[in-house]
Amino acid sequence: MSIQIESDLKEILGKFDQKLDKLDSKLDRLTDEVVELKVGQARLEGKIEALDERLSGKIDALDATVNRLDKRVTNQEFTNRGVFVGLILVILGGAAKFFGFMGN
Repeated sequence: MSIQIESDLKEILGKFDQKLDKLDSKLDRLTDEVVELKVGQARLEGKIEALDERLSGKIDALDATVNRLDKRVTNQEFTNRGVFVGLILVILGGAAKFFGFMGN
């Protein structure tokens, strides 16, 4: 038992042509979207580079400020140590004089 299907070749080619047209329009829209994405990506890369430059400048300024503060803290520690040693010597000298370890 065999089944025979008769259809017009013109109709089949017409349907095939319509499907190809649909695929072509979808491909065109997809191509446009890809181009828009590439343009957006280029804009984002430019903005990221600009932000990177601004941040690196601020980081350099912050680093310089931290270095200056470090020097000030180091000097302050040295001064505090000297004052502390002097204060201890004055207290020890006052105690020695009070208890009579030293002469008048």
